Order: sequence, then structure tokens, then C-alpha cells
Amino acid sequence: MLVLFETSAGFALFKVLDEGKMKSKPVDINNFFETPEKASSFVSLKKFYKFDGTLDALEAQTAIAECKVPESLSNFLKKNVVSEKLNEQLIVSDSKFGNAIKDALNIKVLCDDTTQELIRGIRLQLKSLVNANEQDLNAMSIGLSHSYSRYKLKFSPDKVDTMIVQAISLLDDLTTEINIYAMRAREWYGWHFPELGKLITNHTQYANAIKAMGNRKSAVDTDFTDILPEEVAEEVKEAAQISMGTEISPEDLDHIFALCDQFLSIQAYHTELTEYLKSRMEAIAPNLTILVGEIVGARLICRAGSLMNLAKYPASTIQILGAEKALFRALKTKHNTPKYGLIYNAKIVGEASLKNKGKMSRVLAAKAALSARFDALCEVSDTSYGIAYKGAVDRRAAAIEGREVRKSLNAVKPEKSGNVAKYDHTKSATTNTTRDVATKSSKESSIKQEKQDIKMEEASSSDSDSSSDSDSSSEEEKSKKSKKSKKEETPVAKEEKKEKEEKKEKKSKKEETPVAKEEKKEKEEKKDKKEKKEDKKEEKKEKKDKKEKTEEPAKEEKKDKKEKKEEKKEDKKEKKEKKEEKEEKKEKKEKKSSSKEDKKEKKEEKEEKKEKKSSSKEDKKRKDRDEEPEEKKSKKSKK
Repeated sequence: MLVLFETSAGFALFKVLDEGKMKSKPVDINNFFETPEKASSFVSLKKFYKFDGTLDALEAQTAIAECKVPESLSNFLKKNVVSEKLNEQLIVSDSKFGNAIKDALNIKVLCDDTTQELIRGIRLQLKSLVNANEQDLNAMSIGLSHSYSRYKLKFSPDKVDTMIVQAISLLDDLTTEINIYAMRAREWYGWHFPELGKLITNHTQYANAIKAMGNRKSAVDTDFTDILPEEVAEEVKEAAQISMGTEISPEDLDHIFALCDQFLSIQAYHTELTEYLKSRMEAIAPNLTILVGEIVGARLICRAGSLMNLAKYPASTIQILGAEKALFRALKTKHNTPKYGLIYNAKIVGEASLKNKGKMSRVLAAKAALSARFDALCEVSDTSYGIAYKGAVDRRAAAIEGREVRKSLNAVKPEKSGNVAKYDHTKSATTNTTRDVATKSSKESSIKQEKQDIKMEEASSSDSDSSSDSDSSSEEEKSKKSKKSKKEETPVAKEEKKEKEEKKEKKSKKEETPVAKEEKKEKEEKKDKKEKKEDKKEEKKEKKDKKEKTEEPAKEEKKDKKEKKEEKKEDKKEKKEKKEEKEEKKEKKEKKSSSKEDKKEKKEEKEEKKEKKSSSKEDKKRKDRDEEPEEKKSKKSKK
């Protein structure tokens, strides 16, 4: 039997000298390794393979951890076992690793409880069996363990996301501090120069202006070219001369200057920290920064705890990350859950319209989840995925925002110009060839049905103005018929029409007498008058329509107000009725209670009367008893 033992220095191959001892119990094998002499009598070193360096040792260790046979071990076993044609069994510490050796080199492998005890004994007496220094073995094992753990954790100082968590937390704290300092400086200096706060809205410009100017009286002589634009500087100088603020002492100005210096130093550090955060995010999560931005990405990582935790989250969790309170409140009260959390601050969600923000946050969260997984689990930093996802999200945003909204049937349709040709649905989009007869007939039938539905709905909505609508509809039908007839006319038919019209004009010119001319003029005048009347009618109709359009929202508002008032009145009535019912119930209860009390009082009175009667009877009996001996005495005395 042979024993394979892995060390930090290399691979050791031992030979079992007494195989009969292997048949004993696993507990008894420990007795054979109590001393180095007993161990050397039981096991002897056959061959030892030493690693070339730390890289060779690390490769071998990683392969063994993954239950694979490293090249160095396979070559070592081929030389010492396969080439010598040994049919002995090979004892291994792990059964899975033993199966890999069996498959790769076709060697018989053994692994059970007794072999585990044997390997434990070899480890206990390794110094004496291998003839190695204990300090060297310890140093090698420590070096290999450090290198292996570093490889396992994929340690890299650029990949530490705790720096991002700390940086974004500090950045949020700094923004709050900057706002507090800026507002304090505005309030403090506002007592001296209140007009300056409205003229300069930027906090840094305001602080620099205070430092450059000091007292408002010296504003005329100060130079604001490096701080403010020329127009604002002139306005500040003019306002300083007419200011309504109070006077201020130089000691107060010194404290205000110190506050402004502190504010500007914090602002400068804020800008440095944002640049540092940007560089860290580009190193650690480049795809996430391309898709969402460095600040939003850092906030997501901070909320999740780490980039790996964020990569484990599904897209639905990333979408709501940061809105946990609103989510649990909605679940508790059974209302609609929130559509977005921290991802709302992303640029692409902010650019979307109000109704499409939820859709865009869902799309962006899905791509952000994929990019976070790629950043967390990929060994090489590649921004191609982030760029591709960004393009996909932009296209989706354009599709959502540019989608044509379906028009309502009651909407006002724009007037068609007479020059525009009508679209022929029987022709295809690319060529002028007509479609098949079946498809053409089905298309025409569907279009007719749609037109009939539209007409029915328009008729139901316009019952009040039936007369005006009927006139307009008749005119529209006539115009449509004339257009259809014009379209259906072929060039030959047009030429024939022209010739007929020319012949008629010639005949009319020949036959025209002065009387006919006068009649023509009268007819033309009548036509002009009719046209003018029709124009006036159309103008009146347009005015009415405009008035109705303007009056409709006001009427609707009035109706809504009336309905609300009526609802309030009804609610009040219901409340009153409920109160009255409650009061009636209370009164009934009180009456019942009072009636019960009256009954009790009556019962008590009756009982008192009974007691009085009984007491009176007893008194009478006593008197009778007392009177009887007196009578007897009187009788005796008489006798």
C-alpha cells in the first residue's frame, strides 16, 4: 500500500511496511504513531516532490481544492507508480480527489476511516518521517495559506467597495453641512445687506462676495469681476447704496468671514470627494456608472451594503431600493406599492414624463441588475456591457416617449386641405400594385364598420345640435361625393367634359340677348347673397361652438361643485340621522333603566309597608297579651 500526503513544501509518497496493522480498528492506529520510532516502523518515505516556488504550490493547491489533478502531481505519480507498474492501492485523504486520480491515471484508490487515521498520524510525525525543519515547514504553510486565501478572495485594493460606501455617506453628510452653513451665512449677513440674498442665488458666489466686499458701504469700490458677472455686480453696487439693512460692527464681520471661509473649505473638499468617488466607481463598477451614474450607483451599493449584495438582488428589489418605508406602509394599508426608490434620481428616469417614470425605472432596474452582476463577478473590467445596456435603455425610452397616443373619437379633427390626395388603402406601401380581391374586400369591410361605429358615437354625442350637425354632415357628404367623382374621373373623361363645357359656353354666347344678360346678373346676385348668408351662418356656428367649448369646462366645474355640495349635505344628513338614532337609543336605554329603578322603588315601598303591617300586628298582640293579666287581676280583686 502507498500513501499520498500533501504538504506546503510538496507531495510525499509513503509506503506502508506492515499492511496487517491496517486491518485493525481506526482507534488502534493512533497507537502506532505515538513515537517517531513506532511511526518509522509502520510507514517509510518512498519519494518526495518539492515545489519550485509559491506559484507552483498555489496552482497545485487550487487544483486539489477543486478536486482536479495538477500537472506536477500527475507527472510525479506517473514516474513513481504507473511507470514502475505497481498494482498497489493508493491511500488518499479525500474520496472525490481520489476518484479524479483514478479517472486520470487508472490507479486503485482507497479512502475510509482507517486511512483518515493513518494520514492524521503521518501529519503528527511528519518532521521525523520527512527529515525537515519545523520552522521551514511552518513558514511555507503560512506563505501558502496567505497566497491561497488572497487568490480565493480575489483580493485587489481597487476592488474594495467599502471605500465607496464610506465616501457616499460622507458626501451626503457634507451636503447637509454645506446647506446649513450657507443658510446661516445668509441669515447673519442678511441683517446688514438683505438685498444681496435675492441678487445672488449661488451659495459660493454669495460667500465670495461677502469676503470681497465686507461692509456694504465699500461695495462701490470693490471689484467683483472674478466672482460675479458684470450685470449682477452693477445691481449689487446699486442695491448697496439704497439698502435698508442695519449697521454691523467689524467684530461681527470677522465672525461672518470665518463662517464663509469654513463654508468654502467644505465646498472645496466636497468637489474633491465627488471626483474621488467618480474614480472609485469607474474602477469598481464601471458598467453600473455608465448606466446609472456614479452618485446613484454609489447610493445603491451603500444601501445594499456591498457590490456583491447588490449583484444578488433581483431587478424588482433594485427598483424599490431606498423606498422600504413606503413599500411596507403600502402593504400594511393595502394601497399601491411605490414604483421607484433611489433609481428615481437617475438621469434617464428624470427625463421621462410623469406617467412613464414607472416604466423607465423598471427597464433601468433590469439592466442595472445585469451590469452590477457583471461588475461584481467578472475578473476583467470591461465597459462594453454597460455601453450596450445604455443604448438599449435609451432606445426603449425613445420608444416609450415617442409612442403615438390613441385619439379619442370625440376629439376635434383638423380640417383637411383640398390639395392633399386621399390615401388609397388598396395599394401597398412600396409599390402601386393593388392587393388581392379577398384582402381588399376584408379591408374595406373593416373600414366601413369602423366608420359606422364612429358615426353612431358622434350621433349619440350630438343630439342637442342635431339640426346644425345635419346641415354640416350633408355638406361634408356632398364634398366627399364630389371628391370621389373627381378622383374616379379618367383623363379621357376630363377632356370630354372640357369640350362639352366649351360648346355650352359658345352656344350661350350666341344665344345671349340683353334680357338674358339681365337675368344672368340677377341670378349671380342671388347666388352672392346666398353665399354671404351661408358665410354668416357658418361664422355664427363657429362663435357658438367656441362659446360652448369655453362654457363647457365652467359648466362641468359648476356641476362638480354642486355634486360635491350635495354629497356634503347628504353626508351631514346621514351624520345627523346617525346621531339622532344614537340619541334615541340612549333615551330608550335611560327610560328602561329609569323604569327598572321605579319598579325597584315600588317593590321596596311594598316591602316596607308589609314590614310596617307585620310590626303593627305584633304590637297589637303584645298589647293584648299585656291587657289579659290586668283583666284577670281586676276580676280576682272583684271576687
